[in-house]
Amino acid sequence: MVLLSPTSSARHPFEALTPDVVMDALASVGLYGDGRQLALSSYENRVYQLHLEDGPVVVAKFYRPERWSEAQILEEHAFSAELMAAEIPVVGPLTLNGNTLNHFGGFAFSVSPSRGGRPPELDDPDVLEWIGRFLARIHTVGAARPFVSRPALDLQSFGIESREWLLKNDMVPLDVQSAWAKASQDAIDLIAGYACLTGAKGQKGSEGEPIRRLRLHGDCHPGNILWTPLDSPTSAGPGPHFVDLDDARSGPAVQDLWMLLSGDRQQRTRQLGALVDGYEQFREFDRRETALIEPLRTLRLIHYSAWLARRWDDPAFPINFPWFGSSDYWQGQVQMLEEQMEAMQEEPLVV
Repeated sequence: MVLLSPTSSARHPFEALTPDVVMDALASVGLYGDGRQLALSSYENRVYQLHLEDGPVVVAKFYRPERWSEAQILEEHAFSAELMAAEIPVVGPLTLNGNTLNHFGGFAFSVSPSRGGRPPELDDPDVLEWIGRFLARIHTVGAARPFVSRPALDLQSFGIESREWLLKNDMVPLDVQSAWAKASQDAIDLIAGYACLTGAKGQKGSEGEPIRRLRLHGDCHPGNILWTPLDSPTSAGPGPHFVDLDDARSGPAVQDLWMLLSGDRQQRTRQLGALVDGYEQFREFDRRETALIEPLRTLRLIHYSAWLARRWDDPAFPINFPWFGSSDYWQGQVQMLEEQMEAMQEEPLVV
């Protein structure tokens, strides 16, 4: 078995991204920092808040090499621009030297305005309803045309490929490998019954038109929503501001709703009801999609393990995820997959 160890002698590309390189990259597009630089929480990319000499504060994102193609990144930027043109509070990249994507020192990077905010209070139905209204507006823009370069969120990429990669590369310890292999395959077999997640026509147990895929935020968890209170003295405007479209993909609309739900079934039903109340002020919500919530949660579970394992050569990962890779971790994954299989066979939430 390949042991997960951070002791490899090979340098990771991000090790070359020193503070001086960050400042020089900004200077290459005509932005000059005053020396204040704060690394923001981001594992996939490297993201920094920087104060400029003339006053404004910006956020510079340096993209992980070889994760997305340039065409895929530019398609994300174009989607952000469409949303901002529709007056939706999405924080997108600035156009600098005629481009939203620039290059320096072997890195692709973008620069966005800095926006403050706190996590949304998701136990407040008014907050959820407000977020639901803007998600509907995002999806109205997202439904106008498809992505050309960016992939879909589906069983193949998130479930099957992730599982096969983990097993092929011996990332699961031998003492739990067979149990995890069985649980993950059983879960995938259940998800395969949902046509919207496999690309087949129709939807499991339903009649009429297939569930539609549209362009999504893709990773709409509470950390990617900055909330500005009504009484906040800011020019950004009150309410939610959506950040980080790095995971934008095609998929069912409910993908942008389910990560905002938590608690027991009654709490999740109430939360989803508030989101949908706001959503349907601008766009109809297909109730069949509630049956996709647990399959989508299960796919994220499998994909997350593969994501951690694939990124282990990045020094930030062993430091921030020291518990990953142990037998205890994988035994916990088996238990969660078994719980998810039970959840997938329960009646979906009703709103």
